[in-house]
Amino acid sequence: MFTLIKEDSSTKARRGVLKTFHGEIQTPFFMPVGTNATVKTLGSEDLVGMGSEIVLSNTYHLFIRPGMEVIEQAGGLHAFMNWKGPILTDSGGYQVFSLAKMRKINDEGVQFQSHVDGTMRDFTPESVIAIEGILGSDIMMPLDECAPYPCDFKQAQTALKRTTSWAKRSREFFLRNEQQRTRQLLFGIVQGATYEDLRKQSAAEILEIGFDGYAIGGVSVGEPVDLMFKTLDWVIPELPKDFPRYFMGIGMPEQIVRAVGCGVDMFDTCIPTRYGRNGTAFTSYGRLTIRNAQYSLDQSPLDKNCDCFACQNYTRSYIRHLVKASEILGLRLLSYHNVYFYVNVMKKIRLAIEQGVFAEFQKKFLSDYEQENK
Repeated sequence: MFTLIKEDSSTKARRGVLKTFHGEIQTPFFMPVGTNATVKTLGSEDLVGMGSEIVLSNTYHLFIRPGMEVIEQAGGLHAFMNWKGPILTDSGGYQVFSLAKMRKINDEGVQFQSHVDGTMRDFTPESVIAIEGILGSDIMMPLDECAPYPCDFKQAQTALKRTTSWAKRSREFFLRNEQQRTRQLLFGIVQGATYEDLRKQSAAEILEIGFDGYAIGGVSVGEPVDLMFKTLDWVIPELPKDFPRYFMGIGMPEQIVRAVGCGVDMFDTCIPTRYGRNGTAFTSYGRLTIRNAQYSLDQSPLDKNCDCFACQNYTRSYIRHLVKASEILGLRLLSYHNVYFYVNVMKKIRLAIEQGVFAEFQKKFLSDYEQENK
C-alpha cells in the first residue's frame, strides 16, 4: 500500500509511493480540493494535464447536495465527476462543526441542520463510512471531533476521547464490509488541539486501533503557524515511518515545503483556488495581487518561471483586466495557474529528495519566496 523509497539525510523529508485502487500516487503530494465534486473552475482534463494524481472531495457537502441517490445512480463519485484517478474524501466532520446552522453532539454522533436547506441530518461514525462507501473514494477519513482554537484542556480532552471512540467504531464497521476493505483505505486522525500530552495520547490510541495511514487533524483552525509546527514536532515521532502521513488542511506553499522537511507526505488546501478567485497568484517569488494598479501595463506572465497554460499564453495586464471586469476567465486562469504551481512545487520537492538535495531546495525556495512585492 505505501512504499518508502528514500529518506533525506539532512531533514526528515521522505519520498514514497502510495498505492490505491485507482492508481499509484507519488509522495509527497498535494491534493487539489474538489469540495463539491469539482475543483472550482477546473475540469478533470485540466487536472490530468497539469499532472495532478489525486483530488479531494467532501462527504458533508456531497451528502447535502446532490445527495447519495444521485451519486449512486451515476456509479460512484469517480464516474459522477469524470475523474479516473484516486480520490480522498474528508468525513465532513469539520464542516458539521463550522457550517451547520445548529448541531447537537454526543457520544453516538452528531445531529446537524443543513446550511443549504435547514433540514436536520445525522452523522454517526458508521453512517459516514457507509456514505464514503457509496462515494467509492480510494482514501476515507473517519468522523472525528475537531476542537476549536483556542480551547481549554478539558474541551480538547473530551474531543480526543470522542475521536478515539468514533475511530474504533469506524474501523470495526469498515472491516465488516468486504468490498470496502478491498477497494478503499481508511486513515486515522490524531487530535488533541494544542496540548502536547493529548496529541501523544491521541497518536498512541489511533495507532493501537490500526489504520492504513495517519493524519494530523485539528490544525489550520486559527492557531499561530509556529504552534501548528509544534504540533508536527509532537506527533511525527509517534507515527510509524512505513505508513503515509497526512497534514490536514494546510496551507501556504512555504508551509508545505517546511512540513515536507518535518516528514509529512500528504497535503490539501482550498487556498490555490480561493486565492485565485480573489485575484491573487502564487509565484516562485511569492504572492502576486494582480488587482494592483502596478500590473495594468505589465506584459509579463504571472510567473516567468512557470510553464503552465496561463503563463504561456496570457499577460499580467490581460489577467488583471479580466479580474477587474469580473470576467470568469480571469478567475479560471488564476485558479489554473495556482493549482499548477502547487502541483509543480510537489514535483520539484520529490525530485530534490530523490537527488539528495532537499535541504538546499528548501532553503532556496523559502529564500526566494515572498520577494515579488518587496
